[in-house]
Amino acid sequence: MRQFSLASYAARSETSRGRVYAEPYKDKRLAFERDRDRIIHCAAFRRLEYKTQVFVNHEGDYYRTRLTHSLEVAQIARGIARALHLNQDLVETLALAHDLGHTPFGHTGEEVLNRLMRDHGGFEHNRQSLRIVDLLEERYPNFNGLNLSWEVREGIIKHSSDYDHAGSESMTAFEPGQRATLEAQIIDLADEIAYNNHDIDDGLKAGYISLKDLAEVELWQTTFRRMGEKYPAIDEKRQVLQTISYLIRDLIQDLVDSTNENLRCAQIETLEDLRNQPTNMASFSQRMQAQNQALKKFLYHHLYRHHKVELMRVKAERFLTQLFESYLKNPSLLPRDLQARFDQQGTERVICDYIASMTDRYAQDEYKRLFEPFERA
Repeated sequence: MRQFSLASYAARSETSRGRVYAEPYKDKRLAFERDRDRIIHCAAFRRLEYKTQVFVNHEGDYYRTRLTHSLEVAQIARGIARALHLNQDLVETLALAHDLGHTPFGHTGEEVLNRLMRDHGGFEHNRQSLRIVDLLEERYPNFNGLNLSWEVREGIIKHSSDYDHAGSESMTAFEPGQRATLEAQIIDLADEIAYNNHDIDDGLKAGYISLKDLAEVELWQTTFRRMGEKYPAIDEKRQVLQTISYLIRDLIQDLVDSTNENLRCAQIETLEDLRNQPTNMASFSQRMQAQNQALKKFLYHHLYRHHKVELMRVKAERFLTQLFESYLKNPSLLPRDLQARFDQQGTERVICDYIASMTDRYAQDEYKRLFEPFERA
């Protein structure tokens, strides 16, 4: 993306606050472009392929994973960034990195690890994402972590949605009293657009929600009816997919229009102006926010609390609790390279890192190895 096309308040690679470690480069990529590539090639990003959103990995190949979700967030966020003339390299990097710290079994895993770690600093997935890129990835000869730009690390720790609350202590190095870049702000909402719409798709596919259920949701039903009128001969499957596509478009357009209006009213001219605002500039309109909130409430009650999802949540809680307690009682069960970190990082934190890094499938296999008597070690 050419720098001269950026808005005056957009983040720029050449004015980045830099990296913790100085290092020689083998090419002339821009700072945020380099960061994006480092995320794509790191081990934590690859593991997202087998980490769940709502449906656990073994339930089917069709359902979204953390990896496909991250790609969808990146696609949506790039479109928003292009319309607002923001730095697309930074936006894409933050979108691809925003779920790196997620546990197996979705938010259940996060809740379990936070409970088990309550006397040892707790657990929150944004803090874990930052820990991954700052410490746990081991790829480079002179430092641990990925040595990402300050703005990317800031965007990771300041990511905020219904499930993200990193806490002020984690932000001390990232100016907690200031707004994040607009690039980081739009990730929060691109994340919401992506998971609301793909959870509808996955929920319908699984049979956990129905079109009859969705008829009570104004945002859905208005668009669904419009697709039926626009394509009267369309079959139901395609009508659903077109409805999701147009919903994403409508949400993006509303977000762009509302954010532009916020910027105009606040007279934002520079990145400094934006950082000093009392609230985020990226937002939906009040009308869209209310309709979107009704959709989220519907999904919470009809999908996220569906009895089959609850059944898997209860199983996952048992899997992870017993794994953690077994490792704590017998730390020698962990790989030797992890045991070497106990003295410096604490046994509980190393165990937490290990479990958080697991995919759904690996956690289930590890549970079998430990607790099923005839399973091979």
